Amino acid sequence: MLIRPHREDLRLIGYNLGRILVVVAAAGLIPLTWALVAGEFAPGASFLLMIGIFGTLGFFLMQRPPQASRLEWSHGMVIVSLTWLIVPAIGAIPLELSGHYGSFIDPFFDAMSGLTTTGLALIQDLDHLATSLNFWRHLLHFLGGQGIVIAVLSLFAGGGAMTLYYGEARDDQIFPSVRSTARFIWLVSAVHAFFGIVALGAVGYFVLGFRPFRALFHGVTIFMAAFDTGGFAPQSTSIGYYHSGSFEAVTAVLMVAGALSFGLHYALWRGRHQVINNLEVRTILSTFLGTLLLTLGGLASSGAFDSLRGLSRQGFFQVLSAHTGTGFATVPSLELASWGGLAFGGMAIAMALGGMGSSTAGGVKSLRIGLTLKALSSQVRQVLLPEGAVISNRYWHHGWRQLNSDLIQAVMGVSLLYVALYLLGAGAGLMYHLPLQSALFESVSAGANVGLSVGITDPSMPSVLKLIYAFQMWAGRLEFVAIFSLFGFLISLVRGK
Repeated sequence: MLIRPHREDLRLIGYNLGRILVVVAAAGLIPLTWALVAGEFAPGASFLLMIGIFGTLGFFLMQRPPQASRLEWSHGMVIVSLTWLIVPAIGAIPLELSGHYGSFIDPFFDAMSGLTTTGLALIQDLDHLATSLNFWRHLLHFLGGQGIVIAVLSLFAGGGAMTLYYGEARDDQIFPSVRSTARFIWLVSAVHAFFGIVALGAVGYFVLGFRPFRALFHGVTIFMAAFDTGGFAPQSTSIGYYHSGSFEAVTAVLMVAGALSFGLHYALWRGRHQVINNLEVRTILSTFLGTLLLTLGGLASSGAFDSLRGLSRQGFFQVLSAHTGTGFATVPSLELASWGGLAFGGMAIAMALGGMGSSTAGGVKSLRIGLTLKALSSQVRQVLLPEGAVISNRYWHHGWRQLNSDLIQAVMGVSLLYVALYLLGAGAGLMYHLPLQSALFESVSAGANVGLSVGITDPSMPSVLKLIYAFQMWAGRLEFVAIFSLFGFLISLVRGK
């Protein structure tokens, strides 16, 4: 029987949840300022309402500080799970009031997609959305990718704060202090933001002929979606809108940067030469090359492109977008839906595998794939080698580590949960008579937080399917442990003794 949470547990959870909501309220001042400067007063009023609700709820929860300040593991997991439900619900208010959505499920779906850095969208007439609202959609990517909790840890880190860090599905503690680790993540983001926005803005201004403000707007929004592997774009045709190889190249660099773990960023910044020995680096390079060859082979055999240049350029960008979990596209959804056979297999596998752990990418993660393959290799060698032979289970991941049975069990458990999550959405799609290939593609895209679509995600799709995809985005982003903790907490609250 689960033990019923004490009143002090509720205060501890509520107080820390309140601090997070106050930080989000402060972040809402950015699109509010944008709206006022741009003269978009109706969106500005909706942002003011949203900020008021975030702030009021946050300060209300902080009125009863707990006696104990140290967070236990279960507290942190519950706080993170609730954060990823409450923020999209309130953050959807400006989207709902914009007139670009149907029922409230649609803006909630988009807000969840933004915060979980997925990129699937139900918005209507995106090309005429107010710039401040478009900016807010992308800022949700930035908040979710860098982690709302990371901002809180940078400001308020205290006892047990590491549980919040782990709750956001991060495990690279770069520095002994969680606050120092959080601030390093923001430093990495700030440096990439400067160079990324400048590069994208320069291409927009000098190559595409955009006016300065328009170049800046596209530079800022595409940076946030690319580096946070989100997939939202300010135009309905995604990256295909720009028709620019140089714009795609800069975007590709940012997508790769976002899919790398922050631990690897630290190693690269320090100039360490053992990066290539990292199991996760070798794994992601191998899986990317494998899925790229599968996709290009499938496209070549189907005759989808008339030229080798078009085949390689479009195929490379789509696979990179899928594997990094970004969700940008340079081809229309209907054209992507026509990619069958090996091309479909390559794209689906790339999305399912995802980027590195402790990054902004989704999916199973390369480290888990690498550890699974190493465990299988060890089992095979144990069978083939003479009895008594010593088999090394060491691997390099920012230092030598030992692959033990507990780690293998944890890796396999989470990997199987991702497979189950993908099958859940695919089964739901089949219930609504979707073709198997399309149902599986869309489900993997939602569960792996990618955002590529073959046209299934649409305002007209059934509400149940929208909610299932939203659940997949939520569970996939938090990697299940925090979700299970929340469910256990709620069950114990109702039925515990």
